[in-house]
Order: sequence, then structure tokens, then C-alpha cells
Amino acid sequence: MTNWKLQLAAVVLVLSGAARGQEPSPAQAIALEQQGKLAEAAQVWRAVTKRNPKDAAAFASLGVVLSKEQKYDEAASAYKKALALNSKLPGVQLNLGLAEFKQGHFDAAISPLTAALKMEPKNMQARTLLGFSCYGAKRFADAVEPLKSALKSDPDNTDLHQILAQSCLWAKQYSCALDEFRQILERNPDSPAAHVLTGQALDGLGRTPDAIAEFQAAVKVSPHEPNVHFGLGYLYWKSHQYDDARREFENELSVDSSHAQALAYLGDIEMKQNHPEEALALLGKATRLQDDIRIAYLDLGTILTQQKRYDEAVAALQHAVKLDPAQPDAHYRLAHVYQDMGKTAESQREFAQVRELHEKADDLVRKMAASPPAPPQ
Repeated sequence: MTNWKLQLAAVVLVLSGAARGQEPSPAQAIALEQQGKLAEAAQVWRAVTKRNPKDAAAFASLGVVLSKEQKYDEAASAYKKALALNSKLPGVQLNLGLAEFKQGHFDAAISPLTAALKMEPKNMQARTLLGFSCYGAKRFADAVEPLKSALKSDPDNTDLHQILAQSCLWAKQYSCALDEFRQILERNPDSPAAHVLTGQALDGLGRTPDAIAEFQAAVKVSPHEPNVHFGLGYLYWKSHQYDDARREFENELSVDSSHAQALAYLGDIEMKQNHPEEALALLGKATRLQDDIRIAYLDLGTILTQQKRYDEAVAALQHAVKLDPAQPDAHYRLAHVYQDMGKTAESQREFAQVRELHEKADDLVRKMAASPPAPPQ
């Protein structure tokens, strides 16, 4: 039977039932769904659930139709009602997890996808979605194992390799990240992003010279790629190669004149090289563009203290402390400002903080991005 005849038969089935005073049935809803009449099918399923509000399968079927219409919020609500009636209904946990994932509700997707895997441990769709959802929810360490398992079944999946590599990187599992990025580079040796991410992993492993080499390769492949010159400059800065760092920060600013971090680190270099006025201009511009760069406020506080502009110095250093209270250097400098101002109690309080804190290492991953890219939908 041709498609138009099937569609006509489905409509006739519904209309004839209504004419006879029959209530909408699952058979009618299924027929409409098979013919692509999703809105009509959803309407029939709603009527079925209204007539029998304890029909878990009907709610689940309503969810499927709504998902096909990409009405994921309504679909998730239908799936939840189905599960409340029958938590063991096959496939519904997976469908709920997928509906939440499609909305970007990654945290909400994790629980049903975990339940789906318990019911079907070999379901690779559930395992992959769970890995992507943990990644999207920034639970990077939790994403690693399901993504590794998914890759065993689909080793050529580029998206999986990328998300696993990023998860390992943000979970500070640098050896895992390095393995994945090397595989990506084998497939595409001219990928600047892969060179950058490999460099970040190497930096996390403390292999800064090797990291610099990867960033140099990225710059060679794509000299106008945003953020690449900054990353290379930061590694030079970290290695106290300030002239090389300056060159790369300036190169970054030629790509993006409003790159706040490049301005801030240039300001830091000017301060270290005893050019306070040049440093103040750069640091001030950086903080006007972006108010969460800790080193900019730390350096401002230092220079303003040297210039005996104590109130301004205190404000800058307090902002640095607010951005990361666990770093002792801002507390230490603030203690000295208070000491110079004759505020003994405040100074002693800050020195006490310094004694309690331990140095916490920065890493390039968090310098170059506030968060990793979103998982594929």
C-alpha cells in the first residue's frame, strides 16, 4: 500500500472510531505515528493517558512521539510519569536521559543514563551519552571511564576521542590526555587545536619545553589562530623567558587587540622589568576588559603600594584575594600594605593567612579557557 493510502487509512481509523463514539486507542496513536502524523498521535496518546492515568506504557509512548517532534521538555515529563508508574519499563530511562541531554540538561541526564546502563550494561548508546553528559556537566573525571568503554566499540569515532581527551585534560589525567591527543595528531598532523591541547597536557605533566614545541608547531600551522600566541607566550613567561613571552603576547594582541590576559601578562613583564607606568597602563586596560584576571590585580596592588597609593593598593589586592583566597601571595602583599599603613591587627591577620596556605600551581588549561567546548548534540 502506498504512503498516501496508509495515511488515509490511519485518518479514517481515527475518524471512524470517533463517529462510533469509541474512545481514542493505542492502535490509533500507533497508526498515526507510523504515518508521520506526530501531533495527532501525541493528541491520541494524551487522551489515552487521561482515560487511564496509570498506563505507564502510554506515557512512555507519548514521550517517544514528543521526542520525535523535538519537544524534549514535554517528552521528559512524559517519561518521568511513565517511570513513576513502572521504573522497570524497558528503554524509558535511556529515552529520558536522551531528552535531558538534548536540552543541555547534562546533570539531569546522568541519573537516568546510569540507570539505563545498569539495566543494559552493553548498551553503547547509553554509555556514550553518559560520558558526554558527565563531560557537559563538568564532571570530567566521571566522564573518562564511560568514554573509554565507548571507544572500545567505536575506535574511529573522532568526537569520542576529542571529548575523552578534553575530559582527561580537565580532570588533570595528563597521561591519558596526551595519549588521546597524539592519536588525534596522527590522524590530522596539521591540526593547530590538537597541537595546542597536546601542549597543555605536556605542561600539566611538567614537560614545559615539550609543551613549547607543540605550541610552536601550532603557531607554524596557523599563525592567526586565536589564543595560540597567548598560550606560547604564557609558557615562555612561566619559564622566565620574558623577551620571547613579550613577543608572543604582542603577536596575540595583533590577532585580538582586546585579549585581556595578553595585556595583563605584558603588564606583568613591564613591572618585572621596572617600568611601572607602562605596567599600570597595560594592567588597567586588562582589568577594564575583564575583571577576573588575578595577576593583573596582584600586580596593580604591588605597584600602587610602591607608589604609596595605599587605599587603591588595598582595593586591588582584596580583589585578587577574592578571585582566589587560597593563593598566599596576595595575602602576603596585603599584609605588608596594612603594615605600611600602621594597621597592625589587619596585617597580622593576613600574615596568619599566609602561614596557613600552601602554593597552588596554575596550569595552562585554565589560563586559556574558562571551560571546555560543549559536547556534540
